[in-house]
Amino acid sequence: MSDALSTRIVEKRDDLIALTQDLIRIPTLNPPGAHYDTICAFLEKRLSPRFDCTLVRATGTPGDSDRHPRWNIVARVTGTRPGPCIHFNSHTDVVEVGKGWTRDPFGGELDGDKIYGRGACDMKGGLATSIIAVEAFLEQHPDFAGAIEISGTADEESGGYGGVAYLAKMGWFNPERVQHVIIPEPLQKDRICLGHRGGWWAEIETKGEIAHGSMPFLGDCAVRHMGAVLQAFEDTLYPAMAARHTDMPVVPEGARSSTMNINAIHGGQPENPPDYDGLPAHCVPDSCRITIDRRFLIEEPIESVSAEVIALLDNLKSNRANFDYTITELNRVIPSMTDRDAPIVTTVTQAIRDTLGQEPTYVASPGSYDQKHIDRIGKLKNCIAYGPGVLELAHKPDEWIGVTDMLDSARVMGRTLESLLLP
Repeated sequence: MSDALSTRIVEKRDDLIALTQDLIRIPTLNPPGAHYDTICAFLEKRLSPRFDCTLVRATGTPGDSDRHPRWNIVARVTGTRPGPCIHFNSHTDVVEVGKGWTRDPFGGELDGDKIYGRGACDMKGGLATSIIAVEAFLEQHPDFAGAIEISGTADEESGGYGGVAYLAKMGWFNPERVQHVIIPEPLQKDRICLGHRGGWWAEIETKGEIAHGSMPFLGDCAVRHMGAVLQAFEDTLYPAMAARHTDMPVVPEGARSSTMNINAIHGGQPENPPDYDGLPAHCVPDSCRITIDRRFLIEEPIESVSAEVIALLDNLKSNRANFDYTITELNRVIPSMTDRDAPIVTTVTQAIRDTLGQEPTYVASPGSYDQKHIDRIGKLKNCIAYGPGVLELAHKPDEWIGVTDMLDSARVMGRTLESLLLP
């Protein structure tokens, strides 16, 4: 990396901090998909002096409404002569706050080298890092080849269908217009993420019959039936998943096996609102539902993932009195992996060596991210995740991003731009 660009990036430390704080302070909670228009307007104001900015609403996608429109921004700057396009894609949405915070989740508090807030590491810090890296590169090298794009996209935390998936369908990631993609997800500054595991989400409902709670023998408790499902998971499915291991370099180590999370369970009467102080009615629940989040390995066919759960349920139906169920698939994501010798991988590898003086580690993500849409819909294989932040902090209380890590990652990004866009 040129010393001049490295110095210019480091000199932007205060700007990087302020930009990250400003992004955190826009509470783009998903669900429901709040303030997407606000953050896109903020990014447009920031980038429009140098970039041609386009705002794209993902009309008709899941969650899109007049109240919560799915807005995205794509900003492009073109060089003085032909060359490749490098695209930095960051999602702008953040997950719910949750409990256990000791800091203001949307305060953007700076404490020493850390900036705190929901989305600090996942992934507004990465978005800010890419913006600073590109702005410094443009200032240092106005006579560059090709083009650079920065996008801020919606709904990654809920599948990305109102963000990158929509843009990919509209041709924004066509390999003829974009050649290299870096997604600054928080995989740490010395790691290159090549891809991710697959995911299969489904809702299972067990059926029962309502009756008076004092005479449960006259009804059929759907919650007890669901208890049998959960016990079958514990006895059969979880041990089977734990015994499977992947050759993908998935981190952390526990994600090298298949996993399943039970996202939610709902049975019987709806919960009373907080201001209701009455007692519940005495009823046997006639329905119980769970949502499962099954993460699977590249070695597992998606058909076997769903069939394994259905076989377990069918076995209960054959052997448990009055057991009945329905299962509804909510979403599926196929695993994605970029080749180690892909141009963006080898370029960022050398940039890490030159900038940080060390060999990068190649990893895969335990959860999916928007590479799946760039790969499957956009048909663009030359894509990685690379950005600052500690993956294990994502979605946790007191989430934070390190300023030094952001600066180092920005320097790696700057070196990557020099390698691909300068003679």
